[in-house]
Amino acid sequence: MNGVDLFLLGRTLMKIGETAMPEPEGGAARYGGSTRSVLIVASDLATHPDSAVGEIAARTGLPQSQVSTAVARLKEAGAVITAPDPADRRRLLVRQAPHLSGRVAEVRATTIDDALAAALGDSTPEQLEEVTGALDVLARHLSPRTPARPRP
Repeated sequence: MNGVDLFLLGRTLMKIGETAMPEPEGGAARYGGSTRSVLIVASDLATHPDSAVGEIAARTGLPQSQVSTAVARLKEAGAVITAPDPADRRRLLVRQAPHLSGRVAEVRATTIDDALAAALGDSTPEQLEEVTGALDVLARHLSPRTPARPRP
């Protein structure tokens, strides 16, 4: 496998993950922004609490407008809270909510089984189990808490 293959595999896995996400109450059309940007922002906040929108945008590479939209969705879902920056009251700092919201619990409890089966098409139960096992190994070794360091 080369870098291009790995990149394309990563995109495929992201699409499977997005497909596995349960629809928010009121449907996805009710909310602006993509599931992908919401998850990227939530992941960034897990490792960088008390961040301003501009800081999140700089770290993630997302446009500031997408970060703002994602933060609004996360706030409405009860996943994050905002507070004024004590050093500059004009800025808001964002952090994960201290308690697990119903929406976050729902998303975390959702399995990838149906989305993975759909992506694999006419696979056997053994093939589905093999792929699921491989994903479990990758998740154990390449968790978001220990990200690979991209080259500068």
